[in-house]
Amino acid sequence: MKTIDELLSEGVAGKRVFVRADLNVPLDGTTITDDGRIRAVVPTVKALADAGARVIVASHLGRPKGAPDPAFSLAPAAARLGELLGADVAFAEDTVGTSAEAAVVGLADGGVAVIENLRFNAGETSKDDAERAAFADRLAGLADVYVGDGFGAVHRKHASVFDLPKRLPHYAGYLIATEVGVLKKLTDDVKRPYVVALGGAKVSDKLAVIDQLLGKADRLLIGGGMAYTFLKAKGYEVGISLLQEDQIPAVQEYIERAEKNGVELVLPVDVLVAPEFPDLKTKAPANPTTVAADAIPADQEGLDIGPETRKLYASKLADAGTVFWNGPMGVFEHPDYAEGTKAVAQALVDAPGFTVVGGGDSAAAVRTLGFDENAFGHISTGGGASLEYLEGKTLPGLAALED
Repeated sequence: MKTIDELLSEGVAGKRVFVRADLNVPLDGTTITDDGRIRAVVPTVKALADAGARVIVASHLGRPKGAPDPAFSLAPAAARLGELLGADVAFAEDTVGTSAEAAVVGLADGGVAVIENLRFNAGETSKDDAERAAFADRLAGLADVYVGDGFGAVHRKHASVFDLPKRLPHYAGYLIATEVGVLKKLTDDVKRPYVVALGGAKVSDKLAVIDQLLGKADRLLIGGGMAYTFLKAKGYEVGISLLQEDQIPAVQEYIERAEKNGVELVLPVDVLVAPEFPDLKTKAPANPTTVAADAIPADQEGLDIGPETRKLYASKLADAGTVFWNGPMGVFEHPDYAEGTKAVAQALVDAPGFTVVGGGDSAAAVRTLGFDENAFGHISTGGGASLEYLEGKTLPGLAALED
């Protein structure tokens, strides 16, 4: 895989460089609530602009239905990128139309433009190879060189991720190079004990990575909504907690395999419960009750790991040589259910080894809860991409850059 440093050494002054970034940031209206993904691509964009390239930044945001939708416009992200660069950033109101063409033609050496949300064009995400290829051809007409730096999208076989690099000289940006280097430390060069903490809502999202980790990790800590399927698989009452009944047989098999393989599978010993899901808008007090994990009332919902589980998980992370954490331990967006996620984050900060926060909600939680990002070994920008890499899958965006 060629990197941006090789591109810079070849010289980029005056060249049109298409940077596939990941500016898929959470928005409250037009207000960005977490700009981590924008900040992550700044080093690549700045290096290219400082070297005299004419930089065209492209990304998706959200899940529009292949047509323009103002709710998913990249305009706020473009404005924030300009603030972080300390420079004017042009914004095109389409992807491959007259506005995009004009924005690119108007770039001077060292200039930066952002084109509108790639998913406003159905060709970006199409499963039809010809439709995707046609969109990639039009994108290729905007640029001379391709730099892939949207790690959060490399697991998608999309036009700008998979098809476009085949049409232009292509290089990996600083973010992708860093992310791949980190993931190799979690697969090829692991310092032990290797502890993995998994949370989030659905156990089905994590089954494939658990399958792989049962042969690699020393300990697996399970929290979040997915924990209740594990507890149900052990025969416990879980009340009205989030539950995937159809996954119970697979979970039971994994529990048995963990014991057989000598992998310590650690489940909550107590949980915070309430009769209903909290109001995340008003953050009204939820007044949860702490109960043992095997004593959840039938009319209550588990919403966070309890105080004894927090201590237990912290002790299991205390000697870790390598830690990978993906998924919050509870409904961290509400203050009454944030302590479990906060405890795991603090345990990573205190751990002696290399710590990786695996993107998505975990990365948002770290920032929302006020942790210093530099206190962790690495905070990934791509939760889904990180998981699929650890599953051993071929990621289309990385395969295209390696070609």
